[in-house]
Amino acid sequence: MIRIIIADDHPIVRVGQKVVIEASGKCIVVGEANGPDQLLALLQTTPCDVVVTDFAMPGDQQADGYGLLGLLQRQYPKLPVIMVTMFANVATLRAALSHGAKAVLAKSASALELPQAIRTVVQGRTFISECLRVQLDQAHPAQSIQEPKLSGKEQEVVRMLASGMTVTQIAAQVNRSISTISKQKSTAMQRLCISTDVDLFAYARDVGMVP
Repeated sequence: MIRIIIADDHPIVRVGQKVVIEASGKCIVVGEANGPDQLLALLQTTPCDVVVTDFAMPGDQQADGYGLLGLLQRQYPKLPVIMVTMFANVATLRAALSHGAKAVLAKSASALELPQAIRTVVQGRTFISECLRVQLDQAHPAQSIQEPKLSGKEQEVVRMLASGMTVTQIAAQVNRSISTISKQKSTAMQRLCISTDVDLFAYARDVGMVP
């Protein structure tokens, strides 16, 4: 029997995940956590084979999803972690895998794919949601999955945009032309495989560029 701990700050999500996980009769949910603090405490007392965790949960410790993944990887290096996220884009996928996740599921598809993801990570392999695989193939089919790298100036532009500044304001502050700032923003979004400002701001928040 595969032992699972699930973590999500929405009780209804945990209920649904538990039903899906235990439906096959081959897995059992041995613990539930409503955030990173409870998850970390639970792992100290409850042995498990797989952790299924939401990406963004409120908490005093490691509320940032990447921080939580990194901590789990350091403290439990052999424990597979399946990350479920609403931010279903290639940038989040790459960053999550680089921080130790063994599987990344889009929240919209988690009910269908979760049992398959559990089987896959228990076998020591990586699982990626179908919608994310499609995005990855469309973005850069020849590239391996790795965390995207922005130049220093691109990071600066993304950080300032996410903090609420406009392209014009950034250009004035850093003494570059508006067209240059626009180009750096566009290049950064291409590198991250992000197509909207909302996703760009979410990425900046998730990686700690802005609070």
